[in-house]
Amino acid sequence: AWLARFLVSLVFAMATLYLLYFLQDHLGFEAIEAGKQQTTLLLVYTLGTVITAVLGGYISDRMGRRKVFVVVATVIMAVAGVLLSLTPDNQDGYSVAMAAAAILGIGYGWYLAVDQALITQVLPTAGDRARDLGVINIANSMPQVLAPVLCALFVTQLGGYPALYLATAVITLLGALAVLPIKSVR
Repeated sequence: AWLARFLVSLVFAMATLYLLYFLQDHLGFEAIEAGKQQTTLLLVYTLGTVITAVLGGYISDRMGRRKVFVVVATVIMAVAGVLLSLTPDNQDGYSVAMAAAAILGIGYGWYLAVDQALITQVLPTAGDRARDLGVINIANSMPQVLAPVLCALFVTQLGGYPALYLATAVITLLGALAVLPIKSVR
């Protein structure tokens, strides 16, 4: 559960960290316009996140299942990464970026709601929950330190923005695979 959360948090940091530069360098927006477009993309993403966090959590609770929803949510997020990796390198690609933002928000909202429930179900003992959740929070914060290094490497040395966003798709799918061995949660 920790590894899955770490990988998905890493993807989230990587996907959003260089978004402004992606809009400027890859899509060709001037700085001020790129900032406006970034705000719009983040609003679309946030709307998707809020809607599916509530809906996904509700459906997961009603069905009593967690893993399948975590896996589906991560696959949805991976689709957003693939879309961004295929985005044309001009302003016509903005509509693809908009679709990717919506898809990422839908997947991430669903993931957050259900994965948090999954994590609380795999904690070993009630007496150590505070400590264990503290360890889980490392999986949320450590990627914020690692993401800038990885993003810079991908953008400058390993193929640019298409490689960066394709890497986010692959890392997201690895996050989905990390959930599969959990036996104590359906």
